[in-house]
Amino acid sequence: MFRFAILCLFLGAAPLHAQEASLPALTVTEARREVLTDRVIVSGLVQPVQRVEVQPLIDGQPVEALEADVGDYVAAGQVLARLSTATLELQRARLQAQRAQAEAAAAQAEAGRVEADASAVEARANAERTSQLQARNATSQAAVDQARAGAATAEARVTAAAQQVAAAKADIRVVDAQLADLDLQLRRTDVTTPVAGRVITRNAAIGQIASPSAEPMFVLIRDGQLELRADVSETDLLRLAQGQPATLTLPDGSTLQGRVRLVEPQVDETTRLGRVRIAVDDSSRLRAGLFAQAEIAAAQRETMALPATAVGRDAEGSFVMTVTDGTVHRTPVTTGIREGGMVEIANGLSEGVQVVAKAGAFVREGDRINPVPAES
Repeated sequence: MFRFAILCLFLGAAPLHAQEASLPALTVTEARREVLTDRVIVSGLVQPVQRVEVQPLIDGQPVEALEADVGDYVAAGQVLARLSTATLELQRARLQAQRAQAEAAAAQAEAGRVEADASAVEARANAERTSQLQARNATSQAAVDQARAGAATAEARVTAAAQQVAAAKADIRVVDAQLADLDLQLRRTDVTTPVAGRVITRNAAIGQIASPSAEPMFVLIRDGQLELRADVSETDLLRLAQGQPATLTLPDGSTLQGRVRLVEPQVDETTRLGRVRIAVDDSSRLRAGLFAQAEIAAAQRETMALPATAVGRDAEGSFVMTVTDGTVHRTPVTTGIREGGMVEIANGLSEGVQVVAKAGAFVREGDRINPVPAES
């Protein structure tokens, strides 16, 4: 060995270990498999999943009583307010009197029809007897014609009486229809909710005249369910899908678990933002209008990973500087998920390959270095 060193000095060349010692020492790391999660951070306002407006179904009646207040949880069909029934009750009494009159008129018309039927039977019998007498030359043709005319007149009276009966019964049906409509209005003086939910707005007041065209008397959150409606950039929107888990962070720092309920299919043409709706497992701690942030786990997988500092990018795309036997090589790679200072290497590297820990180091293709393993 001593002679080899003397020979190297004589030839003007440094010893091999001296050459290695003179190479730049660069930290290298190895590509390894890790579980990475692709996270999308969004923020927005808490809104009802379904907002229900309750309006009166009749017009012109004053509010007589209020049976629910803001914050109450009401069941489907529950009465929220009661309207005055005094005017409608008076109308109902008037209609009942009209119905009684119509029934009396119908009874009178029926009696007239029975009388007309009896007269018609007698007139037909008289015409028949007169015809038989004429056949025996016991009466004149004039008597026959008179008897037949009487029978025809009696038949016409039967028809007229039947029409009077029908008209009287029709009057009864008209009054019955008016009574049914009035009964419906009376039932509708109880303003009920079509669904179960929590009351968030009450605009009704005692004495107020109810009107379906006015602002809603009550506003409910159906079943009390709230969701976060958050705006998201169009690039992140493409990574989201229904069912992805999410973690909401409230203004007090507490968190709630949820999931993506809907990714709206439209992007705003002006802001270039889309919208995602996140349902929570327990919305009892939420309030409509509350601001919150959410972290959505768009994807999670075990994959090849490197520190983000080891991946560079230029006009040709992403690359890493791999090290083989102390020689540096530029290796193009395809990146994916980025999380916690790590980046996914989807293509281009195999496990265990050494890579310069900082791709921005001043090394080029073919440079020789002294690789120093990074600390775990």
